[in-house]
Amino acid sequence: MRFHETPLRVRFNEVDAYNVVWHGHYVAWMEIGRNDVAGRFGLDAEQLSELGFLGPVVSLEVKYLNPARFKDDILVRTSLRSTETATLVFLSEIVTASGRKLASGVTTHALTDKNGVLLFKLPDVLSDRLENMKKWLVTG
Repeated sequence: MRFHETPLRVRFNEVDAYNVVWHGHYVAWMEIGRNDVAGRFGLDAEQLSELGFLGPVVSLEVKYLNPARFKDDILVRTSLRSTETATLVFLSEIVTASGRKLASGVTTHALTDKNGVLLFKLPDVLSDRLENMKKWLVTG
């Protein structure tokens, strides 16, 4: 499986009193990474909304392994896990530019219509875009 990489640099406002990145910023970085890769296939949050759908987070896991610090160059590595349901499951790794793993995470997004009604089957417009993203992430 291939990961899409989104480069970021740790900003001063992301560092806490302990001189390490506050834990909540890792979640924000995961969101940046997933919207970056999903947007390439017409599936980021705004594009979903324009199509009449939403993808709220229904589950979030983060494992913190090493601290990031001010001015660190990092990569948010994002991939997608295949599911049998109308959900999107994104896998994330946050690493330094040298490859040291800082954190890993998983977010699960339930797909709904604009009124919040759960989808049980992916509409063709979403299914096609999702298949394109899966193929790209698997084959590169």
